[in-house]
Amino acid sequence: MAIEAVAERPPMAGTLGDVAGARPTERLPLRQLFQLSFYWLGINTIMGGLGVVVQKQIPALVPAPWDGPAIALQSVLTMLMAAAIQPTIGALSDYTISRWGRRKPYIAIGATLDVVFLIGIGLSNTYLALVAFLIAVQFSSNFAQGPFQGYVPDLVPQRQVAFASALVGIMQTAGFVLGTIIITYGVTTNDYLLPLIFLGIIELATAIGTLLWVKEGRKARDRQGRSWRAIARSAWGTDILKERSFLYLVISRLMFLAGINMLLGFYILFMERSLLIPPDRQGFWIPVTAGTVALLTLIATIPSAKLSDRIGRKPVIYAACAIGAVGMAVTAFSPSIEVFVLGVVAIGVASGTFLAVDWALMTDIIPKAASGRYMGISNIAVVSAGPFASVIGGLLLFTFGGEVRSGDGPRAAFAAAIVLFFLAAFYLRRVDARPRDEPLPDEVVVPAVT
Repeated sequence: MAIEAVAERPPMAGTLGDVAGARPTERLPLRQLFQLSFYWLGINTIMGGLGVVVQKQIPALVPAPWDGPAIALQSVLTMLMAAAIQPTIGALSDYTISRWGRRKPYIAIGATLDVVFLIGIGLSNTYLALVAFLIAVQFSSNFAQGPFQGYVPDLVPQRQVAFASALVGIMQTAGFVLGTIIITYGVTTNDYLLPLIFLGIIELATAIGTLLWVKEGRKARDRQGRSWRAIARSAWGTDILKERSFLYLVISRLMFLAGINMLLGFYILFMERSLLIPPDRQGFWIPVTAGTVALLTLIATIPSAKLSDRIGRKPVIYAACAIGAVGMAVTAFSPSIEVFVLGVVAIGVASGTFLAVDWALMTDIIPKAASGRYMGISNIAVVSAGPFASVIGGLLLFTFGGEVRSGDGPRAAFAAAIVLFFLAAFYLRRVDARPRDEPLPDEVVVPAVT
């Protein structure tokens, strides 16, 4: 059969194997949906903890006024590692054949290495050593994340994708807060090794749950005689430039998440320098801030997912952008910690509203047969958001904070996040939100598992 005929055939009703590349139609039990999202809790437990480590350790290891540029530099280096690894390994997993399936070998390797590299971070006492292990964690974490992200488009039918996206958002938020709370022990004792090991154990445990209980979806795609090196290079093929809606959504996602990460990446410095909160009180307000974001995210997630099924994905994301901009405006100009927390409430609502719908929209519009590759590339926005915010915020700390490390630096960083939310809405306008169920027109794929 000609390739063109495959591309033109309309989607057919049935199970996963009816149309190569189409979204599956078999409804998943609630237990499986939870298990599909549970590994995100482990991954973000690590990321939440490392966010605190970076804000506390780099200023302690680097003299003023170079702490801002030092944060920005490590952010760029870790971002480059994450951006290179995740799409590449995600693409390789699309074609992998093993007794464990095509995704699980990479998850097992990445999760194990995470524990080793977290120990290295806990033992680091120089800036160079700390940055080296932060880069290594990005390698191992994204080695697992790239393939893992393929599970939602592999397994979740269209009618459940909004709920699955909401669960992903809940687990991401819960993990981030859990990691922040655990690492607060290191803030109070100035010893991060034990809490970092604990974070690694949590992440490894959630990975083991994924390996044991998440079922595999589609069969591996046919390599058609290509080498693994060629497959890895294909992750970066220029054909992706034709997917305009996908690219605009990636940019929109980057801008929105960078706005959120501007808060999460600098709120400790904001407390120290802008609100002059002493270290003994930070032990209270750090988990309060993270917990407030988490609680409001959780509250907003499920209603936002249901609303998106009624009115569409894009209107809900527009609302999230507006709420996020208002929240960052309140925090940027807050005169007290109490007003600051009010702004954090709005950020939590915006975060939950966005996370509930963003994954659903992304899995709607990507070619399903290449889900590992496309979800890996889409997650460049996620892994780049923190570093992108750190670069902007770090330079603003340097420009407005100076050697005295004044409070103007963190306030300028928060103000910049307002612009990021407006840019997220601007790029979202170019996205065609109609669900896509057909395979790429120039590819032949192996029939899926029924």
